[in-house]
Amino acid sequence: MFRKLPRAYPSISRLFVLPALATAALLLVSANEAKADFRVCNGTQSLVGGAIGYRTAEGWVTEGWWQIPANSCATLIEGQLGSRYYYLYAEDAGGGGRWAGDINMCVADNEFRIVGVEDCFARGFQRVGFKEYDTGRQGSWMVQLSDAPEVQESNN
Repeated sequence: MFRKLPRAYPSISRLFVLPALATAALLLVSANEAKADFRVCNGTQSLVGGAIGYRTAEGWVTEGWWQIPANSCATLIEGQLGSRYYYLYAEDAGGGGRWAGDINMCVADNEFRIVGVEDCFARGFQRVGFKEYDTGRQGSWMVQLSDAPEVQESNN
């Protein structure tokens, strides 16, 4: 006959089930933490609008606008990154500055997804300079925007 164990000792079934449950929970947490994406973090005190450009099978694509509140992050592309190069344009909603580069792509005033980077004005869009980010084919990437937006360099 088996002797009943005091409550301070776990039952035999708990010895096997609890570690299995803990392992499963750890795997779920790890999977969520390992999520790949392209994120932009706004380290400023202002609302920032962001747009992204990238190459797809259908050609160059630009998308926007993501509103990124002060001291927060936004995911612009969810999932594993498929390209090496991504392009970002962002501007302070208060008119305080912009984060730009010298790669011209199309944007619109409101939410947009534009295929193609040529003839922006003729197609009813604006043209702005996006900054290139070489991800080195990493599965995820994060850009940190600071209070001092980069000044677009001049060739003059």
